[in-house]
Amino acid sequence: MARIKGSDGRRTAERILREALPLIAQRGYSAVSMRMIAGAVGVNVGAIYNHFANKQQILVRLMSDHMDGLQGSWDALDASDLNPAEQLEQFVRYHIGYNIVRGDDVFISFMELRSLEPRSHRLIEGKRRAYEDVVRKIIRDGEESGIFDVEDAHVAAMSVLGSLIGVNTWYRAKGRLTQAQIEDFYVAMTLRSVGYIHQGDSDV
Repeated sequence: MARIKGSDGRRTAERILREALPLIAQRGYSAVSMRMIAGAVGVNVGAIYNHFANKQQILVRLMSDHMDGLQGSWDALDASDLNPAEQLEQFVRYHIGYNIVRGDDVFISFMELRSLEPRSHRLIEGKRRAYEDVVRKIIRDGEESGIFDVEDAHVAAMSVLGSLIGVNTWYRAKGRLTQAQIEDFYVAMTLRSVGYIHQGDSDV
C-alpha cells in the first residue's frame, strides 16, 4: 500500500494515532501489531516507522496526549474566584465531560500502564500525579478553610478520582440518565465524600 496522497508528515502521524487508539483499546496492546495499524491507516508498514520507531512510542504518545489534553483543558479554565467547594464541583463536571466522550483514551490510560517500559512509565506517572495534584490541592484548601472535613487529603483525592474514572465503565450515551444528571449526582456525592454539607445540596 502506498503512502496516502496529499498527506504531510504531521497528518499521517495523527492518523496513525487515531487508528491505533481503537485497535489497542479493543484488542489490547500486546495483540496489536504494527502491520495491523498500518492496515487500518492504509499505508505500508515502512510508512509507520517513518513516524514511530516502534509500537511503544505509539502507546506512549496516545497516553501522553490524553494526559496533556486533560491537564491543559483544565488549566485553561478560570477557577480563581471560586471557593474550594465550587472548584471541586467544577472539577467533577469538567472531568466527566472531558472523559465521557473519550472512552478508548481512558481505558488505555489505565489498562495499558502495565505495557509501558520503565522510562515511559515514569513519564506517564508524572503527568498523572500532576493531574491528581489538582484535586489534592482543592481538598487541602477546603480542609484548611474549614469547609471540608476529611481524614487525609491524599486518600480523599484518590477516592474522588477513582469514583469519577468509573463513569466510563458504565455510561451509555442513550442510557436513562443524561450527562447533566450524571454530573449532578457525582457533584453531590463528591461533596458529601469530603464532608461538605450545605443547605440545599441535592439529596441523592
